[in-house]
Amino acid sequence: MITSWIGYLPAGLRSRFEHRHYVKQIIGNSAWLFADKLVRMGVGLIVGVWIARYLGPGQFGQLSYAIAFVALFNAFATLGMDGIVMRDLVRYPEKKNEILGSVFALKLTGGGVALLLTFVVIWFLQPGDTKIHWMVGIIAAGMVFQAFDVADLWFQANVQSRFTVVAKNTAFLVLAAVKVCLILRQADVVAFAWAGTAEIALGALGLFVAFQLSGNSWTDFRPLRVRMTALLKECWPLLFSGLAVMLYMRIDQVMLAEMVGEREVGLYSAALRLSEVWYVIPTIIVGSTMPYLTEMRAKSEELYYQRLQQLFTHLVRIACIVGILLTFGSSPLIYFLYGESYSQAAAILTVHIWAGIFVFLGVAAAPWTVNEGATKFALYQTSLGAFTNIALNLYLIPLYGAIGCALATTISYAISAWISNSFFPKTRKLFKKQSEAIFNALNVFKGRLSEA
Repeated sequence: MITSWIGYLPAGLRSRFEHRHYVKQIIGNSAWLFADKLVRMGVGLIVGVWIARYLGPGQFGQLSYAIAFVALFNAFATLGMDGIVMRDLVRYPEKKNEILGSVFALKLTGGGVALLLTFVVIWFLQPGDTKIHWMVGIIAAGMVFQAFDVADLWFQANVQSRFTVVAKNTAFLVLAAVKVCLILRQADVVAFAWAGTAEIALGALGLFVAFQLSGNSWTDFRPLRVRMTALLKECWPLLFSGLAVMLYMRIDQVMLAEMVGEREVGLYSAALRLSEVWYVIPTIIVGSTMPYLTEMRAKSEELYYQRLQQLFTHLVRIACIVGILLTFGSSPLIYFLYGESYSQAAAILTVHIWAGIFVFLGVAAAPWTVNEGATKFALYQTSLGAFTNIALNLYLIPLYGAIGCALATTISYAISAWISNSFFPKTRKLFKKQSEAIFNALNVFKGRLSEA
């Protein structure tokens, strides 16, 4: 597909790509991922907004609370090892079945543990709320099916994400139609929890089939205790880092519900849907460039850091453009999409959208963290971010409600993904690269404003 697309480029530009096979692979892989995310952004936003309007801030806040609560435990299902696994698959492709088999066994066990922990904790926190118990339990069951994402790791490592796109998009579109039917039939909020878990299960089935059709076989997996032990030893800081990330990304909604109420969570979640939808951009770009950066690190450190700097700069500029557009367009956008009952979400959006700069920088730093063996620093940084977010929420939520929550999140993201890199000698070079990207973006926009 990508080869034929390059054929339509002007001769001068085409010559830059024709003999650069890996660059063409990255562009082609990114094209598939962007197509996937565009469908999800478009359809997901429409259906998500429709669900929010149908349920209203109160029930939508209840559903959002259940989703956020389950997310706090998701790190035990993913184990934070995806980047390490992709690195090993690139370096040791001949050990594919050993690596994937070991990861599958670990993730299946982790998903079961996460499900049990989630249900036990919600039962103690909300002992009399049967509906919340059901919703949390149903949503948490989806974590078990995430073990099948090992197929996606193989496709990403080999820059073949089209298989994942087809499998997961099929599940997404089928369940989007189901959710529309639930709205039309005026279903209870619990039904939407079932739909979310069904999407994950169907996506897992799709990955299973895609992996088989791509010439691989699940029966060839060879989980080895030695490999599993080695993976756990290396990834445990990332596991707890992932837990800390979920804490400072989702604890705000849980705290907001406990301190103010579920309606405020509904307003906050409506704003987050428009703010966080853009986070797929760095995920796609970094996911496609990570194998390239891993190989570049082994060949030339100077060129490796040049490419890393370019990645930071481009992503910060994208985040700034999104921030400016959503800041000035928040009120009419919220009113148009959600209606008057969600009008207070506009102010929340104007604050939370600027957290995107630091989210983009944090995602872009992931290849460096894995390639430099700096996983323990990721744990320190995310733990600091989680602590900052909780402390600021305790202070700001009683004063400003959901707006205070958005402010706390933005500050904690900045500290975790950027400022904390200045604290350690090993990460200061990364801090300088990130800072240069921020200041470059500010200078570009300052220059544009001056010209205007």
